[in-house]
Amino acid sequence: MSSEANLLPLIVEPERLAEHLDDPSLLIIDVPLKGESYTEGHVPGAIFLDKGRLMRGEGEVPCREPTVEQLSALFSELGLTRDTHVVAYDDEGGGWAGRLLWTLELIGHTRYSYLNGGIHAWRAAGQPVATESTAPTPRDYEAEVLRPEVLIDRIELQERLGEKGFAIWDARSPEEYRGEKGDNRQLGHIPGAVNMEWTRAMDPERQLRIRDYAELITELEALGLTPDMEVATHCQSHHRSGFTWLVGRALGFEKIRGYAGSWKEWGNRDDTPIEKP
Repeated sequence: MSSEANLLPLIVEPERLAEHLDDPSLLIIDVPLKGESYTEGHVPGAIFLDKGRLMRGEGEVPCREPTVEQLSALFSELGLTRDTHVVAYDDEGGGWAGRLLWTLELIGHTRYSYLNGGIHAWRAAGQPVATESTAPTPRDYEAEVLRPEVLIDRIELQERLGEKGFAIWDARSPEEYRGEKGDNRQLGHIPGAVNMEWTRAMDPERQLRIRDYAELITELEALGLTPDMEVATHCQSHHRSGFTWLVGRALGFEKIRGYAGSWKEWGNRDDTPIEKP
């Protein structure tokens, strides 16, 4: 994704966003883990988005990407246009915000940014917060999957296990990765997957902003993940891995992809290989 023609960079700091709050092309979306976070205080002008709208919500794998019809309805309601620059943030360090930006990438909308550190960083920077809701201006938006390569499904993932230059970043907890914890028929991890929990990419001393890029690159390289590789990232429902996808993009992993079915799908089948330490 090139951000050269974009209003703001991929990762935007509170001070930079504050300078553009009145820009008519800006659409700020608050997609919090806890709904009350929005009512307690949000970036002025931000629109609330229920995180559940970013998943299909039905079928055997409800965490999959929404249908084109669902996406068209969602982004019409939010008032998205081809020229809109979306800034997403949340209250938990970037999981749901990352999932939203991954969804925008999927439909070919590349004008987007992540407010680094979300509402915690915004507040800590002394920026103003609003408590009144902002209503979106609905538009007629027809969504299409224009960038299918940012998505990987179970079948392709299974076919490519062990392929040179292809890697899997498991963003779950070490306990889930090792098969010691989880609410699925099968516990463990996808064969060959490496584990860096999503929260390890956040800096708790800086309001959950993305950690130092050079340090993250070094740690990922130690796990066998390098920016030139094609990387599939997942968690239990492609919520936590929404953030690791975003981090990958920020670090220059141009071929990072999201497995939306995640362990919710992989760990509840009888025909998927499982590995444990």
